[in-house]
Amino acid sequence: MFPCSRKIAQNYEIIPIFATARRKFLEMKSLTLIVFILFINIAFTFAQTEPDLSPDSILGEYEVLHQGEYARVRISHDSDSTYMAQVFWIDDMYDKHGRVRVDERNPEKMLRNVPCNQIVLMTGLKYDQARKRWGDTKIYDPTRGLFSNVTCEFKEEKGLRVRMSFLCFSQISWWKKLD
Repeated sequence: MFPCSRKIAQNYEIIPIFATARRKFLEMKSLTLIVFILFINIAFTFAQTEPDLSPDSILGEYEVLHQGEYARVRISHDSDSTYMAQVFWIDDMYDKHGRVRVDERNPEKMLRNVPCNQIVLMTGLKYDQARKRWGDTKIYDPTRGLFSNVTCEFKEEKGLRVRMSFLCFSQISWWKKLD
């Protein structure tokens, strides 16, 4: 046999090997595509299971633990079709003398004699349909005597996420719905 005929014969033997490799590559490519499509479908399914909230889904009573103070807060309708939040029960309600504690840190002097179980935390809370959250008002923090911006939104299992922001600082508190 001539030397060039050996190369031609080897080339003919290599062709089936390339065909097998190409077939395996195409199988791998299609398998990767199927897995990718399956992943996208699962992601869209979970994204669509977000509960449809109505503005009134915030109404109700909540357990709140904030700055070591355990309280219960009621969110209800305000007179102008917005929402308000008011404390109706607090764990440590009495001072060392047996008197009901008052809101002594309130920046408004007229409100410093309000009993701790009647403090209004926020009024004028509005629902933003596009963002599916409540906000556009201020919340009062009776432990510090400060007013700060607030946004509220439901997160799956944790409950109502209340985000308070003051200047460039923010704090998140989770309110557990009792109803």
